[in-house]
Amino acid sequence: MDHVNCVARFGKKLLRRRVIDFGDKETGFARCLTTLDLTALGVGSTLGAGVYVLAGEVAKKSAGPSIVLCFLAAALSSVLAGLCYAEFGARVPKTGSAYLYSYVTVGEIWAFTTGWNLILSYVLGTASVARAWSSTFDNIIGSHISTFFKANISFKMENILAEYPDFFALILVMLLTALLAFGVSESALVNKIFTAINLLVLAFVIVSGFVKGDLKNWTLTEEDYENITKELQNSTNIGSFGSGGFTPFGFGGVATGAAACFYAFVGFDCIATTGEEAKNPQKSIPISIIISLLVCFVAYFGVSAALTLMMPYFLLNKDSPLPDAFKYVGWEPARYIVAIGSLCALSTSLLGSMFPMPRVIYAMAEDGLLFKFLAKVNKRTQTPLIATIVSGVISAIMAFLFELEVLVELMSIGTLLAYSLVAACVAILRYQPDQPCSDTEMEKLNGEECEREAATSEPEKSFQMKHLLNIDCDASPSKTSGHIVYGCVSLISFVFIFLCLILAQKIDAILEGSALWISLCAILSLIAFGITIVIWRQPENKTRLNFKVPALPVLPLFSVFINLYFMMQLNAWTWVRFLVWMAIGFLIYFIYGVRNSVEEKNSKEKTSNTIYNGPSSSV
Repeated sequence: MDHVNCVARFGKKLLRRRVIDFGDKETGFARCLTTLDLTALGVGSTLGAGVYVLAGEVAKKSAGPSIVLCFLAAALSSVLAGLCYAEFGARVPKTGSAYLYSYVTVGEIWAFTTGWNLILSYVLGTASVARAWSSTFDNIIGSHISTFFKANISFKMENILAEYPDFFALILVMLLTALLAFGVSESALVNKIFTAINLLVLAFVIVSGFVKGDLKNWTLTEEDYENITKELQNSTNIGSFGSGGFTPFGFGGVATGAAACFYAFVGFDCIATTGEEAKNPQKSIPISIIISLLVCFVAYFGVSAALTLMMPYFLLNKDSPLPDAFKYVGWEPARYIVAIGSLCALSTSLLGSMFPMPRVIYAMAEDGLLFKFLAKVNKRTQTPLIATIVSGVISAIMAFLFELEVLVELMSIGTLLAYSLVAACVAILRYQPDQPCSDTEMEKLNGEECEREAATSEPEKSFQMKHLLNIDCDASPSKTSGHIVYGCVSLISFVFIFLCLILAQKIDAILEGSALWISLCAILSLIAFGITIVIWRQPENKTRLNFKVPALPVLPLFSVFINLYFMMQLNAWTWVRFLVWMAIGFLIYFIYGVRNSVEEKNSKEKTSNTIYNGPSSSV
């Protein structure tokens, strides 16, 4: 029996939730970021070099002119995650992003898992973008850098070490680390300048495409394809024609393209790490997340439309589509403008990867889940200096030495896991009787008090089957209804995992009419629908916030489904590497984090106070 109690106590430790002290207004960070700063940070991080390459690759291989529909579908999917982040930004104006959101809702072990994977995503993102910046600059100046190092310092080790040490990427990461360590306002200014240049270049591309483009390229026939290919007999760059028209590769091509385009909108979540540096976080964070996604959608939509109007989709160069498109319409010098925009996009994307990383590390260290020295904030620069330097050095070494292509998919797991947990947390938290929201000065930053629903003093009800559908039509949530929603969201997540696994791995069999897989999908879909009805019937907490996700619980649950589907599409080796990374993380957590957690110390203090006060109260 003692063993059972011991296991139960340990299980409770893993699922204990972070209690946020909103009354503690002290922060070592500088509150200097405006809504414009946060929007520029989100746009810069999201609108990376992919806008100059991805549209051409997807249009040529998967979608043709319907690439614009792919970006529309991807944007709608990303907005679901963005809405969930926006609600938590309004609810919990603290540093930590998805890590903290998970901690206050689903517990410590899930929070650590999220934070640990976010760190991996940011490290790999920083290193890979730094190498891409170096490679792009090298190509512009005629590949002199790579030629020199390949000839003099080469140590290629397949799938581990890069072909040559990238000194340029190393220096670039260290320079940006110094900038971030120097101060957040200086970093924000540099980011705004580069983002503005990038947007001006993209505006030039979009206007040029509509001026020099031809609508006929959206309605090409097989005869057009034959005539164009005859003129270019010696070209090896001609792609598949499909069936022509606006959607040459059908609905399947649009769906495949949308999945690829989804990753183009990853990056806005860095805004959520600025809770203690924004002047007015509860208004600025939700607004800037939504505006940044809207700006990015307009840019992606415009560039992809311009590209496919300027030249036939099957002639696009998937490696450098925009320079080739301008050459096709007789504006070849425009490639230099595109090169400037591409470098600015890579610079802001690099800054967007580096900016949130030390803040997540800081938040985890402050909570005791990582080593405490990482939580120190420099009084002069008002930045997490040690966390910034440590994360910068690790990223610089990765960029300097390692072959990153095989590891890039690991970035996707960390991001998609964070998106899934944040969406699930929104679905859970809105139905709980206790909300992480108070009427202290932290909430008054926006000029309004957070109106809390009065806590019910009714005794806790024992669970009955009628509570699943709220037969009594209770208007206020109770602990019982909160537990029902928690259990239902956990259960539907497992249902989604199995459903997404089937859809990702057996889609061909389903499209061919396999009765087995279609039946399994139908059964799992019905179970998910039933669970959604149970959640929908529970009383929602009416706490007033600056922003709330609409259409609860459908939108958060649909966001969880989409993110899990993309996770199930990742290959087996990516999951093996993910498990190795998690094994390292859990080693740190179970040896250090679980014992040094702030919540663990608070729990011990409460226990000791209870023991101390108990005898004296009886005297």
